[in-house]
Parts: sequence; structure tokens; C-alpha cells
Amino acid sequence: MESSNLTSVTEFILLGLSNRPELQVDLFLLFLMIYLMILLGNLLIVLLVVVNTFLHTPMYFFLTNLSIIEVCYTSCVLPQMLGHFFAKRKSISYSCCVTQVYSFLSFGIAECGILSVMAYDRYVAIRDPLRYTVTMNRGVCVRLVTGSWMGGFVASLVATVSTFQLSFCRDNVINHFLCEMPALFHLSCTDTSQAEIITQILCVFTLLCPVTFITFSYTHIINIVLQICSAQGSRKAFSTCSHLLVVILFFVTVMSLYMRPKSLYSPEKDKIITVFYVAFTPTLNPLIYSLRNKEVKIALWKLAGKPRDT
Repeated sequence: MESSNLTSVTEFILLGLSNRPELQVDLFLLFLMIYLMILLGNLLIVLLVVVNTFLHTPMYFFLTNLSIIEVCYTSCVLPQMLGHFFAKRKSISYSCCVTQVYSFLSFGIAECGILSVMAYDRYVAIRDPLRYTVTMNRGVCVRLVTGSWMGGFVASLVATVSTFQLSFCRDNVINHFLCEMPALFHLSCTDTSQAEIITQILCVFTLLCPVTFITFSYTHIINIVLQICSAQGSRKAFSTCSHLLVVILFFVTVMSLYMRPKSLYSPEKDKIITVFYVAFTPTLNPLIYSLRNKEVKIALWKLAGKPRDT
């Protein structure tokens, strides 16, 4: 029988992060605060880079794109999640579910690409500083960013099409707070092996390859920086390690969900894992990558209209 004949679901019911009524207000306030922090931190970075010409460098160009992605990425999920904390019926239409999966994957894969580009940028800056401006010229930067965005849009299209060719005829209740591929695979009443194979192949290129490249780049950066026998060198090494830890946290949590067998599906654990890469790492990224930097602090003082003594 054709899958289209089996599909009768017109909407999905999301059970949400927790079914305990007494926790809804606390969870709403927590995630509202997280979402506002993500918006404030990332939009502030974009504003500072746009209005300050001394921040018009490759590093901040990449950071601006990362911030835009983070805002889009979390906005695919958190506003709906916040609304569902008080909704009597936590439903999402079939078409909105398709849109959410495609958008969420697009921005998530684009972020993986941008994080790889940023690692390469820092590697070039530290490994060959004299040729940095030549190697990372404007054209190269634009092509790298464009490739990251386009890679996200194309790869997510393949994944979304393969997912929604499945049929959902037995049940429409998803034990999650968003439409996510592993949960949809578990819900389908048809064979998901082909869709899972496509997902695994995409994960190799969009997750495994980038995290390997990023780890390789940051490892070399740390080795080079540690050879600088100074307090400044130690601070840079510590900062680089903090970057790497946040990146690893993001990739490990995503891979633990998307690169595991369907038999290991665990909805309660999956929701906790998803919270890490949907909410917590986007909150940390502005702090780790930008707001601690000297140049950004100077730009903040300028934006506030206050002179900086040091």
C-alpha cells in the first residue's frame, strides 16, 4: 500500500517537557528567561558589530552569522514551547510540524558549518598571523558563510522529505515539546529504515565531520598557544578550551540523539538532551565567544556613551 494512502494524521499532540501541572509556571519562567537571554545576547552582538567599524573583521563577521542562526534556531522551538506550558491542548498541525522540522534542521546544520568555519578562522589567525588577512579575505569569508547556510537548507530538505514520506496512522501523540525526527521515526507506522539510513549519512557529513575538524583545529590552537610562555598565552589557552568544551557539548548532545539506533529511543531522556542544545548552549555561546572579548567590551562602552579608562 502506498504511504500516502496510510497517512491520516492532520495534526500532532505534543506532550511537552513535563506533564506535572505544578511545574508549568516555574518552567515557563525559566525558559522565558533563557529565551530572553538568548535574544538579548545574540542581538546585542549583531548590533555591536554593525555599528562599530573596528569589529568588521572575519572573526566578528562569523560571530554575527552565528548569533543570527542562534536567534532563528531557538525561535523555531522556544516560543511554541512557552505557549504550550499553559495550553489545554498542545497541538501542532501537520504542515507546521513539517515547517518546524525543516527550519530547526536548517539552522542547526548551518550552525555546525559556522562553528567549523570559526574554528578554521582561529586556526589560521594563530598558525599564520602574517598571512591571515590575505587568507581570510572578504570573498573567502562570504563563500564560507554562504556554504554553511546553503548546506543547512539543502541537507535539511533531504532529511525533511525522507521523514515526512513516512506514514503516521496509528497515533499522533509525540512525547516531546517539538516535532523532532527521532520522535517522528518512533511514531511512524511504516518502515523507517530508509529514512534512518539517510539521516545517518547526513549526520556523518553535518555532525561527525565538523566536530572532528573542530577538535583537530582547536587542539592545534591550544598546542600553539601553550608554547607562548606568558600569562596572556595561558589565558588564551583557557579561553580556547572553554570554546571547545561548549562546542563539544553541542555536538555530543545532538549526535547522541540523531546517530543512535531507533531501538534506544527514550522520550524522557531525549527531552532533557534536546534542552541542552536548544536552550543552554545558545545561552552560553554569546558569553563564550563574544561578550568577554576586549573589543566587544569597548564597543559596549561606546554604545552606552561612556568613555573607557583602560
